[in-house]
Order: sequence, then C-alpha cells, then structure tokens
Amino acid sequence: MIRLPELDPASPTRFPDPRTALREPNGLLAFGGDLSPARLLAAYGRGVFPWYGEGEPVLWWSPDPRCVFRTEALRINRSLRRQLRGKPWRLSVDSAFEAVIRACAAPREGHAGTWILPGMVAAYTELHRLGHAHSVEVWDGARLVGGIYGVAVGRLFCGESMFSAESGGSKLALMALAGLLRQWGWPLIDAQVANAHTLGLGAEEIPREAFLREAARLAALPGHTGSWADAGTLLPRPGEVQATR
Repeated sequence: MIRLPELDPASPTRFPDPRTALREPNGLLAFGGDLSPARLLAAYGRGVFPWYGEGEPVLWWSPDPRCVFRTEALRINRSLRRQLRGKPWRLSVDSAFEAVIRACAAPREGHAGTWILPGMVAAYTELHRLGHAHSVEVWDGARLVGGIYGVAVGRLFCGESMFSAESGGSKLALMALAGLLRQWGWPLIDAQVANAHTLGLGAEEIPREAFLREAARLAALPGHTGSWADAGTLLPRPGEVQATR
C-alpha cells in the first residue's frame, strides 16, 4: 500500500525532502495542498512540480533521473533553418501567455485528455501576472503557430509545455527561449521527465541529486521578476538565425 505525505494547507512553502520520493511511480512525493503562487514557487525552487489528472488530488513529483536542456547546447541546426527559410514568422516574449498555455492544454492527436486542467491554467496565468511565469511565442502574421511556457525561480527556468500549430513552431520557441536564457547566463531548462521528443530535441537525463544541487544554487540567484516582454528585442528574426551544423 502506498503511503504518501499530505501537504499542510497552512504551510504552503513546506515540502518533504525530494529524495524521499517513491521509486514507483518514479518521483511521486506528496499529495494535496493547492496551486497558490507561494506553493508553486516553493515547489519549483526545491525541484518539485505538480502533475495530476482529472478527478485526482494535486500530486507532487521529483523524479530520478531528471530531464534537462543545457541552454548552451540548444542552437538552431541547419535543417530547422532550412525549414524556416522564407517563412514570415516572428518571435515574441510574454505577449500571449494565456493563449500559449491554452494551446498547450488543447487535445492532441493520439492523446486522450490533457493534464493541463482549468485549475492549472488559472494558477499559471496568475503566476504570469505576478511576473514568475513566462512564454515565448511564434507568430505567422496574427496567428500563433508555436509556443512554450514555464516558471522562473531565480535563474532556474522550469519548462512546462510547448505546442506547434505548424511544423517547427515548438522547436523554434524552445531554441529562442534557450538563446535568451543563454544571454542572461541561465544554464538550464528543467524538462522534468524525458520522452522521445525531448531527447530528440537535445535534452539529457541527470541524477536527481545533481539536479537538486544545481536547482537550489540557481534558484537562490537574482533573476528577472516581472514581464519579459522587452526581452523580445533580444530575439533574432527566425530567418536570420545562424545555424551551428
């Protein structure tokens, strides 16, 4: 029988030690609590994130190993640059956060339902309003064709989800985000749990212990709280990005 700690509603910043998470299912740490800004920021700063389905209590996770992107390693390659050639796409930051998260929450072919439930949309939109959650958008004219969103704690960026309405949209958003964070000296994007798609984009798995040490270090550093909309000027035009290979 699985026995999980229940989070104390009166202590939004307290979590069990992530090292005590279950091995099966991998990383399940606790249940309960809420998705208040204080609890979410405390969770991400400790290497913990919420993930649950319809009809379940809020479940909190810290898997081992952890999937991450190294911002220094994420650069647009020649194949994506060729794909972008001639497209009138443009990039922006924090200009359509709610549209991005709702697009990420929309049903996808081959998947039943979504884990980005209405309560999560509301919670992360509130984090965005407070200057802690951010998005990168890819546009074709006035149409949103790709995007990514996540949470920033100190200099740690915790990626949550991305979407494509056209081929290459999510990949461009990810590469643009990595380029922006690289300019700021942020070395990691937390991708939580590996899958074939993220590994194909350049993610890697590292031991949870190593991730927790690095997450604690980065979360304690001064970051960029508030809107990142002005950072859009740091992003290149998609067709002008220099390829690396």
